[in-house]
Amino acid sequence: MLDMEVVWNLQYWLKMSSPSKRREMDVMKLMMSDYNVETINDGLNEFNVKFHGPKESLYEGGVWKIRVELPDAYPFKSPSIGFVNKIFHPNVDELSGSVCLDVINQSWSPMFDLLNIFEVFLPQLLLYPNPSDPLNGDAASLMMKDRKQYDQKVKEYCERYAKKEDITKSAADKETDDEDDITDEDTGSSDDEIAGHADP
Repeated sequence: MLDMEVVWNLQYWLKMSSPSKRREMDVMKLMMSDYNVETINDGLNEFNVKFHGPKESLYEGGVWKIRVELPDAYPFKSPSIGFVNKIFHPNVDELSGSVCLDVINQSWSPMFDLLNIFEVFLPQLLLYPNPSDPLNGDAASLMMKDRKQYDQKVKEYCERYAKKEDITKSAADKETDDEDDITDEDTGSSDDEIAGHADP
């Protein structure tokens, strides 16, 4: 019988033997763990992952498409992670979806893998937002000033942007939907108004 330390060292050596093998192994491990992974351009450097909000959080029930880009030096260099559909969170840029997460941006280690991101790092980010290091200043400010209103806005975003059908729509479709949501009341016009004035 093999000693567990020997097994761990062997697994570590296999993981680290080549960045391309490690990339393949990590992506396959993610796929085998029941995550829905869609590759982009038939490669393993860019892909989207379907991510569910953690249980017992404001984001529970929400579904997001997470864009992952692996650099050539992965796992020695951290992946780029971003939300494709909108989320209201102090540490996620509302427009780009970029994530401000110390463990990914500054303290990444080759010992981490893609499963760590989806099973630990992202759930922790959603469970414990850090308003003192924001990418979304509005979310951070609201969270610190009025927690009840912040919680309500998070839930509204989940309802509006984080449903299963939202991750299957293209970005262009979603922008069209957002434009359609603007009502006459919002624009201050009505069907009764005339577009111009008739010449006398």
